[in-house]
Amino acid sequence: MAVPLDAISANDLAFTAVSGLVDEYEAIEVVVGLPLSMDGTEGRAAGLARGWAERLSAALAVPVRLVDERLTTVQAQRGLHAAGRSVKSSRGMIDSASAVILLQSDLDAERAKGSA
Repeated sequence: MAVPLDAISANDLAFTAVSGLVDEYEAIEVVVGLPLSMDGTEGRAAGLARGWAERLSAALAVPVRLVDERLTTVQAQRGLHAAGRSVKSSRGMIDSASAVILLQSDLDAERAKGSA
């Protein structure tokens, strides 16, 4: 089951933070969100995410996999709103909630395929 952690900004300092989390949680893989356009094409943000994931992969001993993150922010906002959080009070939680949705959806898909 996916659990929220603090959001980590995608910069060079993040490699150390992610490496520490991989060690702490004995992760076997790192999932990075790929911000595709609604039509499935890759824009500038997806290219930046892909490049960052490649650099992260070189810094880690576990695989790094990109996963489509379309609509995870919308789902996170809806979930937080349903839980009684206002837009203003949930701003700091959106990235973590989106990451949980991304990872849980991916875990569920892998389980359905028999890969997890």
